[in-house]
Amino acid sequence: MARYRGPVCRLCRREGEKLFLKGERCFTSKCAVERREGGPGQHGKGRQAFSDYKIQLRQKQKVKRIYGLVEKQFRAAYDRAARTKGVTGTELLLNMERRLDNIVYRLGFAVSRREARQLVSHGHILVNGKPVNIVSQLINAGDVVEVVEKSKKIPGIHAAMVSAEGRIIPDWLALDKQNVKGTVKALPTREQMPQNMNEQLIVELYSR
Repeated sequence: MARYRGPVCRLCRREGEKLFLKGERCFTSKCAVERREGGPGQHGKGRQAFSDYKIQLRQKQKVKRIYGLVEKQFRAAYDRAARTKGVTGTELLLNMERRLDNIVYRLGFAVSRREARQLVSHGHILVNGKPVNIVSQLINAGDVVEVVEKSKKIPGIHAAMVSAEGRIIPDWLALDKQNVKGTVKALPTREQMPQNMNEQLIVELYSR
């Protein structure tokens, strides 16, 4: 399945909540979730029938869209989590949070995960001093993620960091604003990961 290239605000409206896919716009009154009621399309405001399957599906779609994965990538991440000794759902979310593009976004080097993927794929990010252009690389505790020296002058990165001043950097990350560098102090616990996700519903969906 090809990656979605349409208006990302439609995805937020489909899930009925902000997925923060549009960067700074999501924090303003221009956010489509606040301006329009119901889902996208002419039947968006119609009555919705919610079966167990639909509830599970919507939760999977929401998490997949938040982290910007296509179905094949997300299923592969689930299968990898299912092979670990930990709780499958928690391991799935942990692997999503450990992705390099997510770390770049969490540190405030980009206003959205989509922009973070561009920074990584275009070679603007170093991990432990080495260039990495694989957005899905999993970051470990103790790893240092930073912007390439010559890329620190990019206006978009500076604007993103200014915008991120109003956001809370997760406790498991340490940010050095002056050097545009971040350190993964420890891997996050479930309590430190987003609480608006019900990973058990995803496990139930894939276990059918």
